[in-house]
Amino acid sequence: MIRLAANLSMLFTEHDFLDRFAAAAATGFQGVEYLFPYAYSTEDLRAALDSPGLSQVLFNLPPGDWDAGERGLTSLPGREAEFRDSVAEALHYAEALDCPRVHAMAGLLPENADETTRAAYWETYISNLRYAASEFSKKGKTLLVEPINPRDMPRFLLNTQAQARAVLEQVGAKNLRVQFDLYHCQIVEGDLIRNLETQFANIGHVQIAGVPERHEPDRGEVNYPAVLDRLEALGYEGWVGCEYRPAGATAAGLSWGQAYGLTGQVLAR
Repeated sequence: MIRLAANLSMLFTEHDFLDRFAAAAATGFQGVEYLFPYAYSTEDLRAALDSPGLSQVLFNLPPGDWDAGERGLTSLPGREAEFRDSVAEALHYAEALDCPRVHAMAGLLPENADETTRAAYWETYISNLRYAASEFSKKGKTLLVEPINPRDMPRFLLNTQAQARAVLEQVGAKNLRVQFDLYHCQIVEGDLIRNLETQFANIGHVQIAGVPERHEPDRGEVNYPAVLDRLEALGYEGWVGCEYRPAGATAAGLSWGQAYGLTGQVLAR
């Protein structure tokens, strides 16, 4: 059965962040994800989850200076100490929120990076992931890597599903899995069902959005009912994160999710 999680960084932005949890639950979501929890206390986040009975299913490690354009520390040479601190902080939140998986954003290559620079960034990436996977394993948590399309995030180190498989092979950690974002995969590679089948044994989380505008999944070029049917037939038991930007009010665009338990109701403001 497909289980949907609301991405609260993108959905229900009509509400203040801590109010989005209840709004998501009111429309039928049972799980939530978002980019980062670190601006809020674990106590406030725990209360926002527990009141409507939601599961925290995913968030990201601290990304560096997000406002300055950084998109992850994992591959950045010379920032290893900062990365290790970010692992400790993420684990603190993951334990407090009973969140089983966390994504380590790879980070951006420098402008006009040559092969030598790329190799240095890749080496740092693998080394940092080995450290993080080991720390996460001690707490029974899963670490994720995610290929992201270079149109939305130029110079991101990791772009393809084949690269993600290479990462898992080189790191060699059982608790390192792939965050398979169908939106990014469609833009970079297409052939979604075959890519899902090839990658399936490595997948720890799935995300969806319409292509190309990143609106509701029933908009654009992807036949999501067919793709999700195949995902379910493969035996997927994890969550599917709804990481899209609503074209209008969030609840007004949830009719696509009725087959998966969403109701489209929303809290009065």
